[in-house]
Amino acid sequence: MEYMEIREQMCDVCHKMWQLGWVAANDGNVSVKLPDGNFMATPTGISKSFITPEKLVIINAEGEVISGLPGYKPSSEIKMHMRCYKERDDVGAVVHAHPPTATGYAVAGKSLDEYSLIETVIAIGSIPLTPYGTPSTNEVPEAIAPYLPEHDVFLLQNHGALTVGADLITAYYRMETLELFAKISLTAHLLGGAQEIAKPQIDKLLYLRDNYYHVTGKHPGYKHYNK
Repeated sequence: MEYMEIREQMCDVCHKMWQLGWVAANDGNVSVKLPDGNFMATPTGISKSFITPEKLVIINAEGEVISGLPGYKPSSEIKMHMRCYKERDDVGAVVHAHPPTATGYAVAGKSLDEYSLIETVIAIGSIPLTPYGTPSTNEVPEAIAPYLPEHDVFLLQNHGALTVGADLITAYYRMETLELFAKISLTAHLLGGAQEIAKPQIDKLLYLRDNYYHVTGKHPGYKHYNK
């Protein structure tokens, strides 16, 4: 089967997402950019717990199915994925899920736009809340587009979360980091509020991101760090 290693990795990620409670029923979708310029995506209408390698579909940049089992097609939300690939040449994978605590922030209309946890500052920076968009329409791609140049992690208002990465594991790890940060932020709020990290310390963390950890992707802090 074409790209078996990628298929197996996508299945692992889908199963982990379901086990962690980030998706229910047919929620969520995952895609990966392939070496030939096409894309592999999870099919619509199937629980991530039931995904197996042969059920994944290969599509072109227009979202048209090139290879897949009869009747299988990507989610209509693939438009959101394709916008990420179109706007960012460095994006090799996209993950969309509904991790409960992070999605709670999205439903409450609250961003995670703060620098209060060292690991999050290094890995992803602040997390914006993108405007509401009707799922399966072009409203969602249009809503996230202004944020793509500086962010790899997004809260989708009243919807869920979206992460991108140079590869699938990076995109998946960013979703893990987002959900843990949301849990910690909620706990900090209950304790009286998070204490943000001072800018000189943020600058040092961004230096470490580039020169020690070699993290790929975008970071909103660079517009401040480079001043």
